[in-house]
Amino acid sequence: MKMIMAVIKPHKLEEVRAALTNAGVQGMTVSEVKGFGRQKGHTEIYRGAEYTVDFRPKLKIEAVVPDESADRVVEAIASAARTGQIGDGKIFVSDVEAAMRIRTGETGPEVL
Repeated sequence: MKMIMAVIKPHKLEEVRAALTNAGVQGMTVSEVKGFGRQKGHTEIYRGAEYTVDFRPKLKIEAVVPDESADRVVEAIASAARTGQIGDGKIFVSDVEAAMRIRTGETGPEVL
């Protein structure tokens, strides 16, 4: 099993969700996060005062998928989240050693 974690722009969530559903992903977790990369922060003016926003709002999507689906899921996220602008986000893939469905106690790939 693979854990796919993607950090995307918030306005791309529905497109990414639809792409993941089409790729066969049955469940995902979405969290509101803040961060920065090459995009860095930016300066804004609020009520006449200038201030620096160091962290940009992003969404983190996490999904655990079977090994054979990982490449397809990564490509689905990348194509749906891509705008071509700086700050589109990142996708990380890692191995999942074990998983358990709490309700039934099932373990392994069956819990997906």
